[in-house]
Amino acid sequence: MKNDLFEKYPIPKAVMTLAIPTMLSMLVTIVYNMADTYFVGQTGDANQVAAVTLTMPIFFLLMAFGNIFGIGGGSYISRLLGEHRIADIKHTSSFAFYGSIALGLIGMVVFLVFMDPILTIAGASPNTIGFARDYLTIVAYGAIAISLQNSLAQIVRSVGAAKESMIGMMIGTIVNIILDPIMILSMGMGVAGAAWATVIGNACAVLYFIYYIFKHSDVLSIAPQDFRMEGAIAKNTFAIGIPASVNNILMSFSMIMLNSFASAYGDTVIAALGVSGRVFSIVVMLALGLAMGIQPFIGYNYAQQNYKRMNDAIKFTGVVGMIMGTVVMIVAILFAAPIVTFFINDPEVITIGATMLIIQMLVSPFLGLQFIVTTVYQSLGKAIPSLILTICRQGLAFVPILIVGSTLFGLQGIIWAQPLADVVSIILAISMYTVTYRKLRASKTEPISMAMEDGLA
Repeated sequence: MKNDLFEKYPIPKAVMTLAIPTMLSMLVTIVYNMADTYFVGQTGDANQVAAVTLTMPIFFLLMAFGNIFGIGGGSYISRLLGEHRIADIKHTSSFAFYGSIALGLIGMVVFLVFMDPILTIAGASPNTIGFARDYLTIVAYGAIAISLQNSLAQIVRSVGAAKESMIGMMIGTIVNIILDPIMILSMGMGVAGAAWATVIGNACAVLYFIYYIFKHSDVLSIAPQDFRMEGAIAKNTFAIGIPASVNNILMSFSMIMLNSFASAYGDTVIAALGVSGRVFSIVVMLALGLAMGIQPFIGYNYAQQNYKRMNDAIKFTGVVGMIMGTVVMIVAILFAAPIVTFFINDPEVITIGATMLIIQMLVSPFLGLQFIVTTVYQSLGKAIPSLILTICRQGLAFVPILIVGSTLFGLQGIIWAQPLADVVSIILAISMYTVTYRKLRASKTEPISMAMEDGLA
């Protein structure tokens, strides 16, 4: 355990100690996604790039399964750590491990049985559905590995082992990057090779996490005898995990809607959307990594009722997120066309993709604030506020803006939909947390159990 980090380190040192490895882990996730797009793009076939784009929402759904137990169990574990309840931590981590396996199996069956309807809804055309089917079939068979990798990385991180979480994800990414050119290009497998590289990389990461928990963790467990499905464990895991997974589910849903609306403008637009989306994911994943990095710190200090230290860390993290987002935005805007060209040398894709990238990047400086506040609510065990913010970004704000924008402004309305939805969500997040912190300060003597029952306390 690393109690000094949570209790005694200066705020900047504590935040960066936790956040830097987590952000690097998120960069690893970006490389996962970009490697597939890059090497498939080297085939020169825009239809294969579009196919990878169309199947990405399915990948996010599998991550959602892992998030139910990874974020939900991790949030509860961090609070248990603050209360020094080691036996309950072991039970919770074991519950998360086997729960992730079960949901991975369910995901595999659903995607294999309903593959063609899913791809049709996602916007696959006669030119892309064959490639998309090849990719999704292999990813479906690897559903357990993908779900487990996402879950275990967050469970390990929840006890302050951010470096070890990063190492596991790095192992998976390195394997993926090595296998991508071999399978996609040298073996001529195309998108199927990209899928195999992704699944094998995730499986290697899972093996590392299992090894770490068995050999090096004194608080985590995945042993069958530690498995418990007691009320408190399931309740606290699902109370945060389900809203967190809704984020990925809605992200998948919004991507499917976006691809479906964009498909009316041709497969080239889908390919451009995929490339610009991968680059924009740099900002999203860095912001998520920064936010997720402070999750153990927030959960621990909330359990200790040290609200000032908790809030100081949140404010410092927000400033770091704004600086980071601004830097990435400037670089992306200045080099938009060369960045898209790096993935695929198709003049039409480059022109459309560069425009999409510039528009998406405009919200980058403030995007981190939304993810930080959402993660804070998850850390506090407050399901309702985190669910509200999640639904707003990918649903309540995004869907109406997309529908109205596409009707009134065509392709431009589609491109602007997510940035405008982010603006609405950022304003809502800041407003909600301001109210929440004032209530926490006013009720510092309130028992923790009572505070956790108050969704917005």
